[in-house]
Amino acid sequence: MKHFSFVLIATFLLNAEIQSAPPVQKPYAKRADVDQFIRQMVAQHAFVEHELKFLFARARREPAILAAIAPPRTAPMRSWLTYRARFVNEARAAEGAEFWRRNAQALERAAQEHGVPEEIIVAIIGVETVYGRQMGSWRVIDALCTLAFDYPPRAEFFRGELEQYLLFAREQALDVFSVKGSYAGAIGIPQFMPGSYRRFAVDFDGDGAANLRTSEADAIGSVANFLARHGWRRGEKIELPARVVGDAHRSLVDIGIEPKTSLAELRRYGVETRADLPLDTPVALIELESAGAPTEYRLGLRNFYVLTRYNRSVLYASSVHDLAQEIRNSRR
Repeated sequence: MKHFSFVLIATFLLNAEIQSAPPVQKPYAKRADVDQFIRQMVAQHAFVEHELKFLFARARREPAILAAIAPPRTAPMRSWLTYRARFVNEARAAEGAEFWRRNAQALERAAQEHGVPEEIIVAIIGVETVYGRQMGSWRVIDALCTLAFDYPPRAEFFRGELEQYLLFAREQALDVFSVKGSYAGAIGIPQFMPGSYRRFAVDFDGDGAANLRTSEADAIGSVANFLARHGWRRGEKIELPARVVGDAHRSLVDIGIEPKTSLAELRRYGVETRADLPLDTPVALIELESAGAPTEYRLGLRNFYVLTRYNRSVLYASSVHDLAQEIRNSRR
């Protein structure tokens, strides 16, 4: 009887374990959603069905990517000072000055053609990949498949980028399994997503191809082209310092980061600044919070907003601005 009870208990525990275990994922080539994607690629872009099925049979689901992209259940407040220290420091500024020296001609040309200052281009590349040294080690096809088919919160976006990547690989005659990038599928020295690569990458070194993986000149020209195409304004400032008094400024923060409030209106919100700009200049109030430290406020102008088209984070745009100033100062 005891033996019988032990068997029942063991069976119960085994069944419970099976029920609680995560479901076994089918290979991408055998999934209905992937099959639908393949049919769309065949119909819209004349891909060969059996070739895509062979491709997806080799693509891998990467659980580590899902873990990396998922927001934490209890997200702590993002600290501006901590974030800034990662990117704005003496070592990265010095390396940026060397990158500038090495690519002075390409940077000067990009600034002249697109109106984007050299230091901004260098800073973006410095923040993105430490001047091309850290471009990511994930197979882009695996990253995009994982996020397109197994990350519901942004599946639509990543399916679009997977579509763009397959088109990009076909246009460039690349082995889709040979390209490596970030866990989100960004590629090359400036970390362009495939859609941005196809739209904004340029051949800046004149070799007949826009190669963001190895050509620093192409990366420089492409970053400048991206910013210009998103509305960068030649010769205009990026941001202004700001000081707030009271709580009326909260409504300005809630408006968002697109410049919509004129300098003339700031006073009634308890916001002060120093600027030699027309009073009808639109700005956005940028709030940079840090754990255990006073909140820093800045006013973002149109070019600040353009920087957030590269990466939607105000911490990112502020770090690019600050690193750019450090790089320029280190060249003096």
